[in-house]
Amino acid sequence: MQHARRQVWLRRLQALGPGLISGASDNDPTTVATLAVIGSTTTYALGWLVLLVIPLLAVVQAIGTHVGAVTKEGLEDLIRRRYGAGAAFVLLVSILFVNVLTLAADLEGGGAALQLLTHIDYRVFVLPLAAIALFLLIRGNFTVVERILVYVPLAFLAYVFAAAFAHPDWGAVLRDSFVPHMQASHAFVAGAIALLGTTLTAYAYVWQQIETAERPPPLRRLGLVQIDATAGAVLAGLTFWFIMVATGATLGAQHHPVQTAGDAAAALRPVAGAAASALFGVGLLGSALLALPVLLATSAYIFAEMCGWTGRLDSTFFQARRFYLVMIVTAAAACAIAFAGIAPIKLLFVASIASGIATPVSLAFMLLAASDKRIVKEQPLDPRLKIAGWATTGIVAAAAAIFLYQTATGQS
Repeated sequence: MQHARRQVWLRRLQALGPGLISGASDNDPTTVATLAVIGSTTTYALGWLVLLVIPLLAVVQAIGTHVGAVTKEGLEDLIRRRYGAGAAFVLLVSILFVNVLTLAADLEGGGAALQLLTHIDYRVFVLPLAAIALFLLIRGNFTVVERILVYVPLAFLAYVFAAAFAHPDWGAVLRDSFVPHMQASHAFVAGAIALLGTTLTAYAYVWQQIETAERPPPLRRLGLVQIDATAGAVLAGLTFWFIMVATGATLGAQHHPVQTAGDAAAALRPVAGAAASALFGVGLLGSALLALPVLLATSAYIFAEMCGWTGRLDSTFFQARRFYLVMIVTAAAACAIAFAGIAPIKLLFVASIASGIATPVSLAFMLLAASDKRIVKEQPLDPRLKIAGWATTGIVAAAAAIFLYQTATGQS
């Protein structure tokens, strides 16, 4: 009897993983750089929004999990089949544009990490990083890759210690983290939309839905899979907060805005001393290696679904040539952007803002699918999740609208 119970729990634990990976991949170089910029320019002023992101991200991941488990289809497939090619094309553009830009930024981020470790120009590493990510997806067993990637987020524990050793003004940290307040400055609004964009980015919850759809759990275990998704969101969200506190207590207190990866690494100096650059480089490289395959795979899936092609990561290259060619073309486009001469930290922050502007589109489509009885049939979405999901969409859309208005009118 005890052995049987152990086997049941082992089978249940096998359902865990995708949520942790999609949540942890959300903590990519784009997110790390965005939080470093926010901490260095606004100190702790956006701490309340960083904490608010945790339940928002958990809600979004839980909805993606529900739709994937119930329909056993990806989001692009569902929208094309239910709402037509026009709606599917809008969804494709909103996700793919941000994916390519984020992929370029993360390639630069990974290159910047290796530059910190080797003192060789980051551009030298852009193509090798893209090639490694493609090799893992095309020639490797992605299930094995997943098992390795799930441990990468442990590198981010350094930020927990960095925040403590930086000796921040904990009274100010707690006040700004638990008492919401707004500022009208463009820097504050830009930081807010970049934060929402990089944390609620479409590729994380679209990937969560794809992974759940490909390996759908029995519906009686849907709650366990949603716990996995929520755990990934909470792990990522807490890391976000510690990065902001660490950079705010060091760079923000010194009024030193982050402009390079070396600047961002300075936030780890209180805990790592002279090894701060190396420690930050390892963490940034780990986050890039985690995010790059997810970004490439998500791009291939949504494009293949839009075109009605077959293809999945378990297929060989010759079984799904077009599926893998989309990955190669996506990587080539991202490399071209990475070589355009935009500084890594700037490109990482710009990618976050672009994601914040586009995210409400994909969120709205996911919620439409989750609310459509012809799609979810006898497994409707919990009304509380539906309300929370639309509220999340509204928050991001409002922030994007304010940012666009300020940018168009030249407000500072």
